Amino acid sequence: MNILFFGPNGSGKGTQGAILKNKYSIPHIESGAIFRENIVKGTALGASAKEFIDRGELVPDSITIPMILNRLQENDCRKGWLLDGFPRNRNQAVELHNALTRAGIGLDIVVEIFLDREIAKNRIMGRRLCVNDANHPNNIFIDAIKPAGDKCRVCGGNLKTRSDDQDESAISKRHDIYYDAEKGTLAAAYYFKDIAQKDGSIQYITIDGRPGVKEVSENLIARL
Repeated sequence: MNILFFGPNGSGKGTQGAILKNKYSIPHIESGAIFRENIVKGTALGASAKEFIDRGELVPDSITIPMILNRLQENDCRKGWLLDGFPRNRNQAVELHNALTRAGIGLDIVVEIFLDREIAKNRIMGRRLCVNDANHPNNIFIDAIKPAGDKCRVCGGNLKTRSDDQDESAISKRHDIYYDAEKGTLAAAYYFKDIAQKDGSIQYITIDGRPGVKEVSENLIARL
């Protein structure tokens, strides 16, 4: 089962990706990690990417997509994979789809976690990190994991915030890119949605991201 994952920051996409990874024993592949891996290993593609990154420029698709294809052809992807963080615009979606087809790699399912932009922003700003274990879920805007005052709901430890979680301007910029259905990430998702509607070669699943983690994962797994 080869899955492409879409969802705005704050939608719980990373959490759901981890749940699917464990349930189906498939790797959860994040595009950012692919860059870091190639740079650390000193691959030719990694060296090319680093030149652009060092200049503060975006790594071109001609480097990014071959990196992704290489990763999807590694042994741990034989039973399937979950790709997250790419594509970010329609052109990248087209190029990725064409590259997968040429490589004989099928794309089975595209998942879009839908969440209202204001709710997504509040969830980001409501995140609280436990000083004892950052994996303890605490969010002042989600009833199911609301902390006990200023203490972790799991262990009672002190809570802190990440500075980037409180930067409304930065959150807005990321969401501007994601929610743009003409030039942004949603345009990439809708490219695959059009294919699903036209010929059914790809299954496109839209999941409501408003309920709690358990409810969202149950709904998602039931539809896969």
